[in-house]
Amino acid sequence: MKIGYSEISVPETGTLIVGILAEGGLTPSATDFDGRMSGALAKAISASARFSGKKNSLLALNAPAGLTVNRVLLVGLGKVEDIDALQMQALGGRVVSALNKFGETEAALVVDALAASPLGVTEMVAEAAFGARLAAYRFDKYRTKQKEEDKPTLESLAIMSESAEAAKAAAEPRQRVGDGVYMTRDLVSEPSNVKYPAAIVEDIKALAANGIDVEVLHEERMHELGMGALLGVGQGSRRDSFIAVMRWNGSPNTDEPPIAFVGKGVTFDTGGISIKPSGGMEEMKYDMAGAGAVIGLMKALAGRKARTNVLGVVGLVENMPDGNAQRPGDVVTTMSGQTIEVINTDAEGRLVLSDALWYTQKTFKPKFMVDLATLTGAIIVSLGTYQAGLFSNNDELAERLLVAGKASGEELWRMPLGSRYDKDINSEIADMKNVGKGREAGSITAAQLLERFVADTPWAHLDIAGMAWMKRGDSPTVPKGASGFGVRLLDKLVADYYES
Repeated sequence: MKIGYSEISVPETGTLIVGILAEGGLTPSATDFDGRMSGALAKAISASARFSGKKNSLLALNAPAGLTVNRVLLVGLGKVEDIDALQMQALGGRVVSALNKFGETEAALVVDALAASPLGVTEMVAEAAFGARLAAYRFDKYRTKQKEEDKPTLESLAIMSESAEAAKAAAEPRQRVGDGVYMTRDLVSEPSNVKYPAAIVEDIKALAANGIDVEVLHEERMHELGMGALLGVGQGSRRDSFIAVMRWNGSPNTDEPPIAFVGKGVTFDTGGISIKPSGGMEEMKYDMAGAGAVIGLMKALAGRKARTNVLGVVGLVENMPDGNAQRPGDVVTTMSGQTIEVINTDAEGRLVLSDALWYTQKTFKPKFMVDLATLTGAIIVSLGTYQAGLFSNNDELAERLLVAGKASGEELWRMPLGSRYDKDINSEIADMKNVGKGREAGSITAAQLLERFVADTPWAHLDIAGMAWMKRGDSPTVPKGASGFGVRLLDKLVADYYES
């Protein structure tokens, strides 16, 4: 779907989309079109029992008299003083979904300047365009047959406003963030026979075209560094493991320490010797969604030329149960020198991250680190599929992440850390074990293990197990499947707090 920007005019074909304020209040453009239609818009609103301009509501008028378009779609804006970025994104998303249901191929959305709105018209256009882009995503590359009614039809969406060029300029950075979200969704959606560690390395290398410096650590180098925890996870697979490092140097001060994002990239997780039940195991292709988010984020930041130095590090492994696989009861030595008793080989993500986090902080000395991982099923039990779990050793970083989550629509809930939980991962034969006591506080004890590998670096851990793959399809900007969770959140964090 192509998104364009133009001045306000009367379209001749397709669908015309206009906003209606709460209680049926007509926006300036709606008033103009209502006049051209001899009052048909006001009459339709008055006659409708369920449409009054309420936020997120829609009303379609087919073959409207006085216009040559196929239909007029009225979209509820709610109260003008409540219009914000997320609402405009949702509007863009709902419009795209509705137009595809209509079988429409082209449409024009009119966005008026509204004096009492917290957003200026250029921001309203930019956010609506962003939401439309997010909603238009589909992963269809392996479909060979589809019913016509299931295929998206919308080819072009023109967004009209009084300042089209300014709106286009405002929309451009958000569209680059959309590129990052799309990349993450693509990576997470790919089946694991296509998406294995070496294949993702090639995708990462391609980011060099965006100005990102890429370095790849192969198994030989990781052995030299003593990354026994990460390598232990991958030793049951015939596919090699890797650490990939992405650097974006966008700060005017090239010597400024980077901010770092670290992702768990288990491209398929069988559970290893502690093998998972077969039911639902196919979903474990998205156990690399943390790494996917970091990769997409780096693409987004480079695409919009973020004015800061950013580091992305991902640990890429496949957890398989062959004759060389790691066993329950094994003890591995991490790069830090600390030892971990492996109680459950299906608690593998924390092993990958233990080496990736230590390597990142010791090699690059970042201002802070944020890791993302589909780490525990326990976080889904705690928070469901509406918020990701946030754990942190730094209150300022945690608060900024919470604020960025609210603003981006990718919300977080802060979870506890502390010595009472930490002692639950003490081992009788090693420095620690990779699981706590039974099913108690599973997401917390996993985070406690990670904290042992961050030293004094400000750090946050995002457990995104419930957010990486959407089964509901009830979000206007996140279709069913891979969500791309984390890209918008962390881009917002960087944009609001860390750019010079």
